[in-house]
Amino acid sequence: MNNSVAWTLLEVGAVGFNLKKPTTFKSGIVSPVYVDNRILPFHPHQWHVVIDGFKTTLEQKELRFDVIAGVAVGGVPHSSALAYELRVPSVFVRQESKEHGKGKRVEGGDVNKKRVLLIEDMVTTGGSSLDAVWALRAEGAVVEDVCAIISYEFPEAREAFQSANVRLHTLTAFDSILLSADIMGKLTADDVNVVRSWMLNPRGWKPK
Repeated sequence: MNNSVAWTLLEVGAVGFNLKKPTTFKSGIVSPVYVDNRILPFHPHQWHVVIDGFKTTLEQKELRFDVIAGVAVGGVPHSSALAYELRVPSVFVRQESKEHGKGKRVEGGDVNKKRVLLIEDMVTTGGSSLDAVWALRAEGAVVEDVCAIISYEFPEAREAFQSANVRLHTLTAFDSILLSADIMGKLTADDVNVVRSWMLNPRGWKPK
């Protein structure tokens, strides 16, 4: 996994830790870790590291695609920048259909019979990513791969992707994040153990 991406996310504060005042996700999961990759475009040098990480991952995994799609809103800046770099068509997937116009969820072009690579900024339970996959498939697209900057690596997300016959690829792993955070002095050894225990049982974990 890409340690440079892990270091970059920590460097700009896209990944942070708050063990004393955990964050509550939309899913109801209480977390000592927060991820906000939406701040990356504000840091051009670090953002380039991430976009280069996407390019490297696509090459190493030999992923085939005709179109790159981004999940609105967090995935769109990264999908657009990546498509621009690779000179391939780009679309984005709305969270909900528009209430006016054509009421479409997939915007930007026709994906029917096209192989589409979906880009996400972050995967938690996998719900929003797979919802976008189904929206693309409803438009006739072939979607077999999702590429995200990072995932919390929850078992329920892994199972959800497997059930949908979708492969999830990430630029870095939380082991790399925790190792880098330890080296940078952002976490103690005890803190790392707390985060690991949370990752093993995110819905049952409670702060001490």
